[in-house]
Amino acid sequence: MHILRFSDLCAQGRARGQRVFIRADLNVPQDDAGRITEDTRIRASVPCIRMALDAGAAVMVTSHLGRPKEGQLRPEDSLAPVAERLAELLGREVPLVADWVDGVQVQPGQVVLLENCRVNPGEKKNDPVLAKKMAALCDIYVNDAFGTAHRAEGTTYGIAEYAPVACAGPLLAAEIDALTQALAQPKRPLVAIVAGSKVSTKLTILQSLAKNVDGLVVGGGIANTFMLAAGLPIGKSLAEPDLVGEARAVIDAMAARGAEVPIPTDVMVAKAFAADAQATVKRAADVQDDDLILDIGPETAQRLARQLEAAGTIVWNGPVGVFEWDQFAGGTRAIAQAIAASGAFSIAGGGDTLAAIAKFGIEDKVGYISTGGGAFLEVLEGRELPAFEILQKRAAG
Repeated sequence: MHILRFSDLCAQGRARGQRVFIRADLNVPQDDAGRITEDTRIRASVPCIRMALDAGAAVMVTSHLGRPKEGQLRPEDSLAPVAERLAELLGREVPLVADWVDGVQVQPGQVVLLENCRVNPGEKKNDPVLAKKMAALCDIYVNDAFGTAHRAEGTTYGIAEYAPVACAGPLLAAEIDALTQALAQPKRPLVAIVAGSKVSTKLTILQSLAKNVDGLVVGGGIANTFMLAAGLPIGKSLAEPDLVGEARAVIDAMAARGAEVPIPTDVMVAKAFAADAQATVKRAADVQDDDLILDIGPETAQRLARQLEAAGTIVWNGPVGVFEWDQFAGGTRAIAQAIAASGAFSIAGGGDTLAAIAKFGIEDKVGYISTGGGAFLEVLEGRELPAFEILQKRAAG
């Protein structure tokens, strides 16, 4: 994927004295008092901001936060807590600027945070009038917000159309490189793990991956629907019987290419969906009508672990069981440990996946952890993200 990279512009001295507009993803969780409860996204945005400051640029940074109403800045939608945390991380003052669309005062070597961009009328609909006004604020536009790359909005697409120069920040560039390595130019065998409660929410992802991967591991409620497609009983487990035909088609598409969707041979079941439910290992063929499947069994976990350890590339989206409860965490733990032990390049994304990675302590053993939920899923579906598209267009001239 050919895009301009902000790191290259800085290395060439092209950012010195320039007005740089950075679209970051600073949409962090807050408690009822407005205090930031988890600041990963703010910390992830710091390298790009430091890069711009070190290059001698006049730096403007903006982001969305929450779901504000356009044209109305409520106190709970303000980036004020983010400005405070950013100032701590950068070790310098970060003034917060409201009503910034018609002009911003910032000097080389300074950084300002522009108030919640989604408050601006026309942001979500990518209004060209707004986009042109924002583009006029800068000499270089930098998109460093992969989490919003699947949205064509004013600060993610429109401004990139009209800014004198449009490029990718280090965080976005790293995502592009990792996704290219995992999906466009993978080392084989390529194994994808796709798990979740419903086939319907990830059907297009499964269909897209079925054309490309060497192994497609399904988990959670999705696996139950695939078990039905394989003629196995699932008791009262979560499934979508009306999508059995689609699941069968994915299995057949993989088989036609000499690839497979491994179906569980054993499972962990309980009689109730509860944190204190008793877990029982059963052969997949022996699941009773009143059983709930809440994880894969140890035999299946071992088989999948061997497949992952032999992989060249692994894409992981979703835990394979109710890993939050220890008695149903075995399958996801086995997969996490196998990924950690594998020599494969691995990329993981999605909120539950990140929680599982944290629970099993393998953060430093995953090749790349994606910062975007919806954007990561859309790439797996085979869609071109608007942010990638416009940056490629601008790089091509």
